[in-house]
Amino acid sequence: MAPLAPRRRSDAGGWEQEADMLGNADIIRLTEFRRALHRRPELSGEEAETARAVAAFLRPTGPDAVVAGLGGHGLAVIYDSGQPGPTVMIRAELDALPIEETGTPAHRSQVPGKAHLCGHDGHATILAGVGMVLGRARPAAGRAILLFQPAEEDGSGAAAVIADPRFAPLAPDWVFALHNMPGLPRGAVALAPGPANCASLGLRVVLTGRTAHASNPETGVAPTACIAALLSDLPRLAPASGDDFRLVTLCHTRIGAPAFGISPGEAELWLTLRTVTDAALTTLEADLRATVQRLAAQDGLGCAFTVHDHFQACSNDPDATRHLANAARAAGLPPAAFDHPMRASEDFGRFGRHGRSAMALLGAGTDLPMLHNPDYDFPDDLIAPGVALFTQVLDETLGR
Repeated sequence: MAPLAPRRRSDAGGWEQEADMLGNADIIRLTEFRRALHRRPELSGEEAETARAVAAFLRPTGPDAVVAGLGGHGLAVIYDSGQPGPTVMIRAELDALPIEETGTPAHRSQVPGKAHLCGHDGHATILAGVGMVLGRARPAAGRAILLFQPAEEDGSGAAAVIADPRFAPLAPDWVFALHNMPGLPRGAVALAPGPANCASLGLRVVLTGRTAHASNPETGVAPTACIAALLSDLPRLAPASGDDFRLVTLCHTRIGAPAFGISPGEAELWLTLRTVTDAALTTLEADLRATVQRLAAQDGLGCAFTVHDHFQACSNDPDATRHLANAARAAGLPPAAFDHPMRASEDFGRFGRHGRSAMALLGAGTDLPMLHNPDYDFPDDLIAPGVALFTQVLDETLGR
């Protein structure tokens, strides 16, 4: 796809291209940057090198301020018009996944067991491209803030950024983001007001009984029957379709020790819970805890719970969605159909409590591996349309 130019309204009322458009040389540079990020992935909370690379790339654009180390390794790059107006924040992620890459691109991960298999390297590169545009022409009013957020994959990054005292002065009026989406036509945009991503959390369940010799299991208290009953009960707890969408996914389980002479006295399960709303997630968690406690008590087992990777629901504000839809049309990006909300969770939803927010899905193509597959690789020809989408939403909200 050819680079798409940011535009401004001419005196005659039509649209004209500006000299600050990204040309082929810019896209080539951004592509090289994306592949460099892909080679050196860092997990949630480890993104120091990635943040430094982004800061170095954007330094020549002359931002008016940079806030580094935000909520960990976050980076806020600010371009100020010097005129009164709203603050528009555009957010991308920095972190990779703890998965071994099996794809064979020349730029494949050089770090064993870690890889950019969700496209965050591409999202950060798109935002870097927006910074190139802003370096050539500031918005007409207000401020544009490019937020490179750490630790999205484990759900901790947005909360940490917002909790950082240096976030409050950024005070966004509008917050926008995108996520690439395999399965949708390449370069098409799926967008709708209302629920955009499900709420979710990880619930670790530990059951404690008493070991016994394998020849006399009746002298111990084994968790085996309790786990079997719990797993058979999950479909009742979480119907995976309909308006009251609830999903419980068993991700890991362990029973006893790997020995033939011991009847188990302990077990653990790792469950992921998903719902459309935060309130429904609270209810589902309470239902699941009560079920586990009931079954454990029947078998004389103790039980304990810990919560991990808690993502709040993400909902698109109607006005923010309208701005993003207008930007997609102005950028020439066709609409795509998607059955919202996306089941996968996104901690972007937390920013919606600090500014009117919306996230779009940018089609990565219908013939790619899916997100988090070990052979996924962000398509480089999404960089230009992604830059165009965000540049146009800045035009829409701040003017140029």
